[in-house]
Amino acid sequence: MFTGIIEELGTIKRIALSGSSGQVTIQARKVLEGTKVGDSIAVNGICLTVTSLRPDGFTADVMAETVRRSSLSQAGNGDPVNLERAMAADGRFGGHIVSGHIDGTGKIVQYRKEENAVWVEVETSGDLLRLIVEKGSICMDGISLTVAAVGNSSFQVSVIPHTGEETTLLKKRAGSLVNLETDIIGKYVEKLIKTEKAKESSDGKDSGGMTMEFLETYL
Repeated sequence: MFTGIIEELGTIKRIALSGSSGQVTIQARKVLEGTKVGDSIAVNGICLTVTSLRPDGFTADVMAETVRRSSLSQAGNGDPVNLERAMAADGRFGGHIVSGHIDGTGKIVQYRKEENAVWVEVETSGDLLRLIVEKGSICMDGISLTVAAVGNSSFQVSVIPHTGEETTLLKKRAGSLVNLETDIIGKYVEKLIKTEKAKESSDGKDSGGMTMEFLETYL
């Protein structure tokens, strides 16, 4: 589990994909501290397992599902990446619950400066947008952010100077892809509601939405 608080910026030294899977080697320093083979590191929000270590970086395997869901297919040697080690049991929970399992990607539409902050608009699919709520949490390229606004085809976040300086987000340009992980709590709630509606429908009952009976059953 991660928190979306980036520890350092690393660099892709080598990415080798054969078909839709392969290996990626990341140059890093801070996230190597205390890390062992088999540990997890989030790379632009993607939970990857360390398969080998060296003094200046680590290597991880990448499976086809990861490439399909993320922006890795467009990554190249020399690209900067956001890095975070898995949360320690005695660590502070500074962001929100992040699994490192990417739901899909979004495309940066525009940047807009407002005093000391920068608004970033991201366009994404309806499947992801329905789980993104105003003032809720979103993980974007591994960064824990608060959703500032949600529209019909996009959402916006407001980025403070520290986040801009310590991550890759403001170094991208309009049209760039970003990895998105929606709030896991919303996904569980949606799953429960769908399961209950399907059960009601098979029983011939009215499945018109959430009821007090449903809440009493699951809460």
